[in-house]
Amino acid sequence: MKRFLFLFFSTVVIGIIFYVGMDYQVSLREKSAINFNLKPFIIFASIFPVFIGMLLRLPKLIIEIKDKKRWSFDWIKIIAVGIPSLYIAMIPLLAIAYGTNLLFSKAFMLLGDFTFTSIAGVILGYVLLDSLKSHTSSTNKVL
Repeated sequence: MKRFLFLFFSTVVIGIIFYVGMDYQVSLREKSAINFNLKPFIIFASIFPVFIGMLLRLPKLIIEIKDKKRWSFDWIKIIAVGIPSLYIAMIPLLAIAYGTNLLFSKAFMLLGDFTFTSIAGVILGYVLLDSLKSHTSSTNKVL
């Protein structure tokens, strides 16, 4: 019952943070349309999904931390999933800093939609915390 309440209240808190963040993102989009300054909106739209991905993994990480087991870091997951997700999630920021001459940046920026980059950001945030692994014994192998 205690675990259920923890997970339920974590879900409620994540939902509230998600709602407030999306409301703030909409207000940033409106302000950027008025004053033609897209940087604050693009920065928030690139960073917020990573934060949400981390929040989605945080309750399970807290449960794993309470077990007080040996910890390791899954570098393969970071390299195989995290780095490509980081690149895709940060394409809008990279396009502002370096122009649209980067790989895939023209395609994403011409769409004018942040759905794909947002999904990549959520994946990145989740993978960052999921790469921390606890081991019950030293004989476990990570595939």
